[in-house]
Amino acid sequence: MAKGKKAFGGYHISFKGCKDSLESVFGGGPIGPSVMTKKLWAYVKRKKLGKR
Repeated sequence: MAKGKKAFGGYHISFKGCKDSLESVFGGGPIGPSVMTKKLWAYVKRKKLGKR
């Protein structure tokens, strides 16, 4: 790695204190992995759970 450049990564997500159920985040029906990922990231951004 080049000198002076930070390594990629370091994103921290904490679900501590969250009271939402998985059904409230993902819905009641079956969904695919890509939809699940989109819904999870939307939840993280909406609740401001991610830190750098």
